[in-house]
Amino acid sequence: MLFQSIALGLIGIFCILDSRLLGRLNFERPLIVSTLVGLVLGDLEKGLMVGASLELMSLGLVNIGAAAPPDMNMASIIATAFAILSGSNAETALTIAIPISVLGQMLGILMRTVLSNLTHRADTLISEGKFSSARRIHIVYGSVLYSLMYFIPIFLAIYFGTDLVKSIVDSIPAWLTNGLTLASKILPAYGFALLLQTMLTKKMIPFLLLGFLITAYSGLSITGVAAFACIVAFVMAQVNFGGGNKGTMSSQEPDPLDDL
Repeated sequence: MLFQSIALGLIGIFCILDSRLLGRLNFERPLIVSTLVGLVLGDLEKGLMVGASLELMSLGLVNIGAAAPPDMNMASIIATAFAILSGSNAETALTIAIPISVLGQMLGILMRTVLSNLTHRADTLISEGKFSSARRIHIVYGSVLYSLMYFIPIFLAIYFGTDLVKSIVDSIPAWLTNGLTLASKILPAYGFALLLQTMLTKKMIPFLLLGFLITAYSGLSITGVAAFACIVAFVMAQVNFGGGNKGTMSSQEPDPLDDL
């Protein structure tokens, strides 16, 4: 259990530094995070199942500016690990993920408060000409603090909490489990609703209806519909941004001052 706890803590560090040090490679998405957890714990199938459910639930959660949404990164790691280690299903993992995401959100707000004070310290160092110290605050301190913020809760939760969580899950009555199962089926719809609230415009409504009709009446799988959508998106991008720009450029005379 010690090795697994350390490995999952390192996964948490890698995922949180994805958007802060590595340039956002999308490793912090629940689907990717839960898959990595399943790979480490030897149950890749359940990791994918839990990750897909958590991904649907978090589709509309976007980190914009200083806003701190529920932390689905930490929630995905701990909930997936508990589901695999305790033998629970994906619905139970969703139930565990909700309070953990709120806890991660609170830790994130606290961390941003600390980092804002360090930012003022960096401003002072820059005004004094101590650029190396300011760079150290920006790159090293922030990365170390975020790493500790993830590693410590994940390590403690996995190392000390698995047996406790398993006993709690086993003691949940059937009627409550059925209710949580129903809630877990509603949460993905809620995630889609949040996503549509952000993306859906008058121009996008026909595409939403087209995708719904194709899925409902064509008999294609989700993969087939996604492939069709990619082709449509590629064609529209070529029509709107490809040929038009070339035609406009070709109709213009060359500028003799281009070299300047």
